[in-house]
Amino acid sequence: MTIKLGLQIPNFSYGTGVTELFPTVIAQAKEAEAAGFDSVFVMDHFYQLPGLGTPDQPMLEAYTALGGLATATERVQLGTLVTGNTYRNPTLLAKAVTTLDVVSAGRAILGIGTGWFELEHDSLGYDFGTFTDRFNKLDEALQIILPMLRGERPTFSGKYYRAQEAMANPRFRDHIPLMIGGSGEKRTLPLTAKYADHWNFVGGTPAEFAQKRDVLHARCADIGRDPKEITLSAHVRLGEDRDYAKVVDEAGALGKEGLDLAIIYLPPPYDPAVLEPLAEAIRDSGLTSS
Repeated sequence: MTIKLGLQIPNFSYGTGVTELFPTVIAQAKEAEAAGFDSVFVMDHFYQLPGLGTPDQPMLEAYTALGGLATATERVQLGTLVTGNTYRNPTLLAKAVTTLDVVSAGRAILGIGTGWFELEHDSLGYDFGTFTDRFNKLDEALQIILPMLRGERPTFSGKYYRAQEAMANPRFRDHIPLMIGGSGEKRTLPLTAKYADHWNFVGGTPAEFAQKRDVLHARCADIGRDPKEITLSAHVRLGEDRDYAKVVDEAGALGKEGLDLAIIYLPPPYDPAVLEPLAEAIRDSGLTSS
């Protein structure tokens, strides 16, 4: 059992002035890379989420921030956890992701979900629609985005989106990994089986992870796809007590159920003294390969 490590940056409330805000984000990403993390993710939100802070707290636009991180790092993969499909036209998102892949020299991941934070939609003028609308939009969007990422020129006319021989040039790779986040058994997991390279389990117990994994595998079987083609990731939270052993135990329990990537979610405020000892504790446990 070998697990890779990812870092989720869930907020930008560092208590610094704005001039030091992005240098601090860069420092986090570089510290993660130096500690042996495989990937770094930011949220795709415009306002801070309930439970993490108030809506007016700092929140950087995801793809602009990732482009900056791409120039400051060398090895870690970079992506959102996850992109809200409702925030961008599919062709624009395809261009943003292929550009990130060029800037990062082939390290982009496209994480995507339906979008769910209604306040952002209402405040910023995005159509929120119904639960069904958002899933149908995501399905249509992927029929445009994925061919564009492969270098094809899709023509598509749907209920929500259209494209006419849409192009995304330049491209660094012919394939950019697609991550779908969520655990819904009726829509999310079938979409994951159909389209994704990577499934992100937002959170829960190892037993809950295993149950959702089994549903995903069943949906893969329905369409004749090998479920081993899909990377499995989950959030693993470090508490304010900095109990590294608890993180190791949780990652290990998920690993026994097939987890490939443990995405570490750190408590605020940001502390540069956390990542290396956490990574060392996980390495010492034998869960990672290095």
